[in-house]
Amino acid sequence: MRVLEQTIHKIEKLDEEIMERARKRVDSLIKPPTSLGRLEEIAVQLAGITKELTPSLDQKAIITMAADHGVYDEGISSNPQEITLAQTLLFQKGLTGVCAIGRVSGAKIIAVDIGIKGELPKDAGVIKRKIKHGTDNMVKGPAMTREEAIQSIEVGIEMANQEARNGTRLIGTGEMGIGNTTSSTAILSVLKNCDPLEITGKGAGVGPGGIEHKVAVIRKAITKNKPNPNDGIDVLEKVGGLEIGGMAGVMLGAAANRIPVVIDGYISTVAALIAVLIEPNAKQYFIASHASAEPGGRLASELLGIEPMLTMDMCLGEGSGAALAFPIIEAAVSMMKHMATFAEVDMEI
Repeated sequence: MRVLEQTIHKIEKLDEEIMERARKRVDSLIKPPTSLGRLEEIAVQLAGITKELTPSLDQKAIITMAADHGVYDEGISSNPQEITLAQTLLFQKGLTGVCAIGRVSGAKIIAVDIGIKGELPKDAGVIKRKIKHGTDNMVKGPAMTREEAIQSIEVGIEMANQEARNGTRLIGTGEMGIGNTTSSTAILSVLKNCDPLEITGKGAGVGPGGIEHKVAVIRKAITKNKPNPNDGIDVLEKVGGLEIGGMAGVMLGAAANRIPVVIDGYISTVAALIAVLIEPNAKQYFIASHASAEPGGRLASELLGIEPMLTMDMCLGEGSGAALAFPIIEAAVSMMKHMATFAEVDMEI
């Protein structure tokens, strides 16, 4: 049995018994009922995931998958493709957006080369799990083979498993790759059965043809490949990205290890849609960080069925929103651990 199948079989539903205990404690805390809103929901969810009323989330990591896209050749971006490699080299130097935000909660940032076009220096400090030098041009055929799609998912699973062995108790997902909003929008168009024009944004910068050209490219890719919207791996294979598969794998691996996983913005949410198609039970382990400013962000979140915590007009990616959400999640645990109940302070209600 291969890694993906083993992982799917390990993903269980949340522990309802301890969630009920958590709800009773939340309702008995010295506050008006539901007055701490989403913090209360998160605390109950964390209990069900970890099987602990007050789990320790001291060790946190954001796994950022980096890869290039063959569809770049269609002129869908104004940025040089080499930015993927150059930016990835900055992660281990602590110079990127997610690195700066991650400092606030002490999160470890892990950069993974799952499909960058070109070779990174040996001493780059980036984990090398390259499947190929970027996807193929999805306008001319599938972005990758089915085997490569599964491999990308399994790389993510292996990264989550490694962090579980290292004692990490909270994981965030992130990505880096010029052209990945094009692939993400193609995936969302297929899963939502909508025209790409409704959800296509500028990403990091559109090419000279503007949004209209980007939309036309996505339409061509979908028409050429005819991805099956009921098969997450088929959609990933036909119009996806290696980093999208990697993030989906991180989510599945985290769920299999009973670790809460924080979904970043638009591209991470699309990866979450792929993960849930592969194993619906994984969704219970997801926490959505922020509402992406990308046009497809709202639709992707609605389709996933998880409301993001924050509205910050962010669309950087990298895992930056997940890093920003970490302290809020830790606050939910602190509420459960340090806030008194009415009975504990001899107060009647």
